[in-house]
Amino acid sequence: MSATSSSEPSDVADDASSDATDEAPSAIPLLAPADGVPTIAQTLDGVLKAAALLANGYGPLAVDAERASGFRYSQRAYLLQFRRRGAGTVLLDPIPVTGELGPLADVINPLEWVLHSADQDLPGLAELGLVPATLYDTELAGRLAGFERVGLGPIVERTLGLSLQKGHGAADWSTRPLPDTWLNYAALDVEVLLELRDAMAAELESQGKTEWAAQEFAHILTLGPPKPKIDRWRRTSGIHAVKSQRVLAAVRELWHARDELAQRRDIAPSRVLPDSAIVAAASADPKTEGELRALPVFGGPRQRRSAAVWLSALERARALPTSELPPKTAPFEGPPPVNRWARRDPDAAERLTVVRAAMTELSEKVSVPVENLLMPDVLRRLVWDWTPVAPADALVSIDARLTEGRARTWQRELVVPVLADALTPPQVTGG
Repeated sequence: MSATSSSEPSDVADDASSDATDEAPSAIPLLAPADGVPTIAQTLDGVLKAAALLANGYGPLAVDAERASGFRYSQRAYLLQFRRRGAGTVLLDPIPVTGELGPLADVINPLEWVLHSADQDLPGLAELGLVPATLYDTELAGRLAGFERVGLGPIVERTLGLSLQKGHGAADWSTRPLPDTWLNYAALDVEVLLELRDAMAAELESQGKTEWAAQEFAHILTLGPPKPKIDRWRRTSGIHAVKSQRVLAAVRELWHARDELAQRRDIAPSRVLPDSAIVAAASADPKTEGELRALPVFGGPRQRRSAAVWLSALERARALPTSELPPKTAPFEGPPPVNRWARRDPDAAERLTVVRAAMTELSEKVSVPVENLLMPDVLRRLVWDWTPVAPADALVSIDARLTEGRARTWQRELVVPVLADALTPPQVTGG
């Protein structure tokens, strides 16, 4: 389970070392797989043997994938880990056998997969033709159970009394050959995942949340790949200090030039050119290679080779007519940022305060984080657009809006009455 880049949701919590500090004294260190580290399958023959081995197992399939986020542009999987009772653990290098995983897919796609933070790994696995019939996400199960710490390490320690080896989740998994210590870590990621699934299932059953979890897991399988974010260049670190539209245009052009280079070379964008260098060059607006090389970072040999790329990007920004310059603030779809509500619509800001308090109270009552009770974006859109109506109409209207926003049945059953009470003014209820 490898960490993602800063522009994507982080899965650092997946790393057994991420928040597994202050371990309980009774935790038993799990330093190596019980059956040892298996040999990596990396040929078609290895794929066939792996498929046969897993076919002879029984029950759900523990699954994990390691990526090279922070090192590579793509989010492809560079190592796959599987474990099934009666079969043991399989490690598979998908790079040399991409396009030859059909026999493996035939065996594992009909199974229930057990993953930790499944939304991080499923898109990359789907690119390889590997898609589960059903899913159990132990990280999401921990959230629904009300656990404060839901990284793999803390949950394993809490439920199974085991302390996972501190690992290599943020390593460059495109490295070949993979070091033995990394493979040991990777095998441990699925070593107790099936036992963890059973423990979390029992925990949720005791809390009466089994059906909630089932609906959440089914929902994950319907999501598909994440939608591209609009104006990703505006996430450039340090851009908040840029006030000029012309300089913003330069940031945008440099960002896109870097992104094209990174994608072509399959290198993480930050390793092609750091954000700080983009903002510095956009602000200084060098006209010659000498002026560019005088800036921090750009004087190095790698940047000298790409100097023409950066200068061309800056020239494009200078040549833009005023009408094509980017606005100073990011365009948004739907409600404006919450920090602007009080100025744009004081009534909406007041509604949001009331609703947030009601949702926090509900969250504490059922021991589920607010963001898992309802997607924040769905909540904000509802509150911003709300027009007061009678209580009965409020229930129907809110339920319809949440259904449109793909809220699950268990969420609507909990949240709709709470939101109706919070959004229905006293003068309407009294009428």
